[in-house]
Amino acid sequence: TKTFAMFYASLISVTLVPVLMLLLVRGKIVSEKKNPLNRFLVWSYNPLARTALRFPKTVLMFALLMLVATIPAFMKLGSEFMPPLYEGSLLYMPTGLPGMSITQAQQVMQLQDKIIKSFPEVESVFNKAGRSRTATDPAPLGMMEATIVLKPESQWRPGMTPEKLTQEMDSALHIPGISNSWTMPIKGRIDMLSTGIRTPVGIKILGPDLKAIQQIGEQIEQAVRQVPGTRNAYAERVVSGFYYDFKIDRKAVARYDLSIARVEDVIESAIGGKNIGSTVEGRERFPVNVRYARDFREGPEELQRVLVSTPAGTQVPLTQLAQLRTTTGPPVIKSEDGELAGYVYIDISGRDLGSYVNEAQRVVAGNVSLPPGYHVVWGGQYEYMLRAKERLKYVLPLTLLIILVLLYTNFKSLSKTLIVLVAVPFALIGGVWLVYILGYNLSVAVWVGFIALAGVAAETGVVMMVYLDDVYDRRLTEGTMVEARDLYEAIIEGAVMRVRPVMMTVTAVIGGLLPIMWSHGAGSDVMKRIAAPMVGGMVTATLLTLIVIPVIYRMWRTWQLRRGGLHSLPVDEPTPEPVLPFVEVGNE
Repeated sequence: TKTFAMFYASLISVTLVPVLMLLLVRGKIVSEKKNPLNRFLVWSYNPLARTALRFPKTVLMFALLMLVATIPAFMKLGSEFMPPLYEGSLLYMPTGLPGMSITQAQQVMQLQDKIIKSFPEVESVFNKAGRSRTATDPAPLGMMEATIVLKPESQWRPGMTPEKLTQEMDSALHIPGISNSWTMPIKGRIDMLSTGIRTPVGIKILGPDLKAIQQIGEQIEQAVRQVPGTRNAYAERVVSGFYYDFKIDRKAVARYDLSIARVEDVIESAIGGKNIGSTVEGRERFPVNVRYARDFREGPEELQRVLVSTPAGTQVPLTQLAQLRTTTGPPVIKSEDGELAGYVYIDISGRDLGSYVNEAQRVVAGNVSLPPGYHVVWGGQYEYMLRAKERLKYVLPLTLLIILVLLYTNFKSLSKTLIVLVAVPFALIGGVWLVYILGYNLSVAVWVGFIALAGVAAETGVVMMVYLDDVYDRRLTEGTMVEARDLYEAIIEGAVMRVRPVMMTVTAVIGGLLPIMWSHGAGSDVMKRIAAPMVGGMVTATLLTLIVIPVIYRMWRTWQLRRGGLHSLPVDEPTPEPVLPFVEVGNE
């Protein structure tokens, strides 16, 4: 959006604006010297610029010290893929151990709903367990999802935030055998569709045997619980599903003149349920399913009494035809890259994603030994963050290269281009410090802000460079550039007397972004992190443009004039005569 807006703004500025100027700018044009705000800017900036030009080495040394002092703050910034985008609702996704019955799942969900609804910020809560009859939702019965719709934040308790509310709910929902996980509905769906991990961090264990994968997962689960910032951790029990296994006695089946298929058909239809037809009700179609009532298939004793009809018309209990035993096996079999897989879900709180994963990787490497043929892959949002970092390695240098090419195309001078480019690192000073003070982590949104800041910082540098060059070239053409005093006054005229365009550019940028910093609601979290680097960076970029660039420009022009034979240019100038306030200095 910003790119398209800038493109059309540039197009209009060189086509429509000149026409409007001819039509609308008429009559007596008041001089800018009569503008009170402009006179105040000149009066306040004039002594500052003169002092900076008198002590160029000190100014440059101070600027470099500011840049070096910013490095520790930058190193302390955390990292994440994207900031949390508050959706106005929460998605609570607890996971129970395999083998949970429908009755137990109902009881747990009722308890969870009761606890969640007790919070005054909650408007409604809807819970569900298991999956529908589709291969796109392979959720076991122990996986529950509670969609929590929250009231408007104006009705919340004073000082309550989504993070605090989530933490309070998590503390209140510590149910034995249940591992909690918190996200938001839209975000959770996107994460599960793209990575298969519903928590901020996930560990994929890949290998040839599911039993070994489960053992490794349990070890990792215990190891990551020691890492500060771990709110909950749960390793999938990939071979802990409970099953009833019917071993049919072929001799007994033959004794009753039955077939194996007949016995298996009874097991399938009476216990598992079998569709025998369908019914059409208007525009809707429903399957007709035959199955024993729950009381006749509730446990192993009831299953052993399931009756099988023989060709002779007698009813034989299933226990006389098959041996029933309880076994364990995989509730769900997952594969990735041609290998069997098991996941460890990790929910974190109060810590940035990058530093948490770095410490968790060290803890897992030191406490869990992987057998040959097994390896782990860190996934979830961490995958996004790694991809974003790889792209930024190319995007950031490419951005600076584009700025360099555009500046060189404009100035046709490498020296001028490099002087303007100096604005970029000094603009980062304010951006880094404001991000650090606000407690934001480095994310794609923050880096987008820094990329935009680099362009705007170069823009303000161009404005200053154009005015400095204009006065210098005019005086050089007039033959008034003879000694150091002439260069000194030329820079004062170009910088001090044209402070208004620089301040207009900076004020427009900061004024347009400040409302975002006070915004609140859906989407504001991302926009604040884009705006913060630009707001903070424009402050230091302005100081650089108004102070450092004139100093560097004077040193560069002094070196040029000395090479041209004007040997009467000393390094240090005597203190010039004071200029009265509100009086413009120059040849105008």
